[in-house]
Amino acid sequence: MVEKIKWIGVLLFLIALIYGGHRLSVVVASNILQDEKIVVIDAGHGGDDPGKIGINNALEKEINLQIAKEIKKYLEKAGITVVMTRENDSSLKNSKAEDMRERVKIIDESKAKIAVSIHQNSFPSEAEKGAQVFYFSESEEGVKIAQILQNHLKILDPENKREIKENNSYFLLKRTKTPTVIVECGFLSNWAEAEKLTETEYQKEIAQVISEGILAYMNQE
Repeated sequence: MVEKIKWIGVLLFLIALIYGGHRLSVVVASNILQDEKIVVIDAGHGGDDPGKIGINNALEKEINLQIAKEIKKYLEKAGITVVMTRENDSSLKNSKAEDMRERVKIIDESKAKIAVSIHQNSFPSEAEKGAQVFYFSESEEGVKIAQILQNHLKILDPENKREIKENNSYFLLKRTKTPTVIVECGFLSNWAEAEKLTETEYQKEIAQVISEGILAYMNQE
């Protein structure tokens, strides 16, 4: 009888051990998912939509994609999970409206902490230059990430006097539930800036400061 009770005790101990181990693995897996840091990088335009055409005939869609790819490399090295809205020269859908809706869908379904959309600017006057970050006026987190990114962009170009700017009309900013900002990396209508933006080394440099800004925001908590 004593022997039987002893074996029952051992059996109950093993069951508890197995159950406890399972519970622990579930908790650990849950924590990993909760702690995973996800960022969406959106390369603006693509496919039949070239975006701005530079004074030097550079296509915005190509510059956007190259910078986005460099940001992805930099963030992944830092342990960030990066979701790209596009990784080649193609639009997401047939029409511009559908394309934008698809970008919003990707951003929100990714469960990302933030989304950063890469673009290039243009203006009738060639004198305009400088990178600038846009955010949705009703997004508190959007303001925070925009300011951090703008500060980092000024490290690369200390002469840049531009400040972050709110916007209530850009589709991507107002339709995403995820805090989203648009980074206009420079003016393709300015000859000197357009030339720099087509250079591989400068694309890497601007991708690095944007990435460092993203990491600074992500590591605040």
